[in-house]
Amino acid sequence: MAAREFDPTTAPPPASPGTLARHAGQTLAEQLAAQFTERIRQRLLAPGARLPSVRECARRHGVSPHTVVAAYDQLLAQGLVEARRQRGFFVRDAQHRPATPSSAPALTPPVDATALIRGMFAGAGDRPAPGLGTLPPDWLDLPLLTSTLRRVLTQADPVAALQYGHPSGDPRLRHALAVRLADFGVRAEPRQIITATGATHALDLISRTLLRPGDAVLVDEPAWAVEYARLTQLGVRLLPVPRTPDGPDLAVMAALVQAHQPRLYVTVSVLHNPTGGSLSLGTAHQVLKLAEAHDFWVVEDDTYAHLAPPHLPRMAALDGLQRTLYVSGFSKILSPGWRVGFLAAPQTLVERLVDTKLLSTLTTPALLEQAMALCLEQGALRRHAERVVQRLDGARLRTVQLAEAHGCRFVTPPAGLFGWVDTGTDTEALAQAMHDDGWLLAPGHLFHARRQPTTLMRINFATSQDAGFWRAYARVRQRR
Repeated sequence: MAAREFDPTTAPPPASPGTLARHAGQTLAEQLAAQFTERIRQRLLAPGARLPSVRECARRHGVSPHTVVAAYDQLLAQGLVEARRQRGFFVRDAQHRPATPSSAPALTPPVDATALIRGMFAGAGDRPAPGLGTLPPDWLDLPLLTSTLRRVLTQADPVAALQYGHPSGDPRLRHALAVRLADFGVRAEPRQIITATGATHALDLISRTLLRPGDAVLVDEPAWAVEYARLTQLGVRLLPVPRTPDGPDLAVMAALVQAHQPRLYVTVSVLHNPTGGSLSLGTAHQVLKLAEAHDFWVVEDDTYAHLAPPHLPRMAALDGLQRTLYVSGFSKILSPGWRVGFLAAPQTLVERLVDTKLLSTLTTPALLEQAMALCLEQGALRRHAERVVQRLDGARLRTVQLAEAHGCRFVTPPAGLFGWVDTGTDTEALAQAMHDDGWLLAPGHLFHARRQPTTLMRINFATSQDAGFWRAYARVRQRR
């Protein structure tokens, strides 16, 4: 063990994320090992990832090779990494590690999704996050939220406030949602709408109602990693369909449908995450024809509806909710903390979906749903969304200029909240190096159903317009 470099008479200086402090009460090796341990536990270093070479790690952290060897020895002793002869040190698969006391919950494959989730739940200011999946807190309208809640609390029926809500969701909100969906051409009666605790919960209600272990499900690739993880946990077989600028690759989809007889197709048709692309009218028609011919459901996730022009094609509008189920929510535009989402479904499925909701959450918070109804009814949400879209347009223009000036190429035309960029270098290694400098990225491998190296990454236009980030990006690229 390296000698402690600590003077108890000297107050320890503050250390920025990813740095090593010579007066921190721990040896440099212990600090370095702790940093790698945190990244492994949080899945920022996934199973199979290769640690930097001893020489590279020493250079990156400004320590001696002896310190790095001592740190790697600690990781070996904890069973977090394994040494492969003449190849280096690699993160061990969690199921092959010895059991260690921990309060952290067990994770199920694919584990890469948790890296992004943990970034979403990081406190404001913890770490700059160009790969963040939401709007920055200062873009949201806190006075709107507080005033709306205050009005609902003073005007609501006090008896109703002390009881469970309606199983399908607050009637006032479901009526307001039916009016709002008409703006997109989606004709749904209030009785066809079921509220949920966010869009992810709505997707889960659909999956648990319509799927059984072993069923095949078509998914976009790239796509949101949490959806891959959620479906995998249910025991279904994922059938990735390459995403093109106009939507899914129809030739690949047709072949997969013919070979596997899928039960569902789950897609983000408008402002797709992570590419920002939207479904073309022609592609939407072809997908619906395939669904009709081969008897599978289409689940349309319209989470980014409030950031998009209303005229963009929705499959739920084209087929009148016959074979489609429509999902959306308000986390991306109003507040992630409110957790109000919903689904609109064919009337024949509504009772089964409500039964699943009752078994998972009983009901959803009526007061929050009434507050959301008020935001919709009085146009407050629409006005807020217009301000956000205007601000996002400016941020996107600045970010595109900075990204292209630093050698990045946009794979799809920039639109919406996210950009899908080619960096020309392995973005998993880039994300690890940028993490050392205090930046949280969203490397491209997190958006694939099966792990694979890639030079692509997702950026959030609202959180990537900081020139300081791109200077840090340039420094890291030069070091590699």
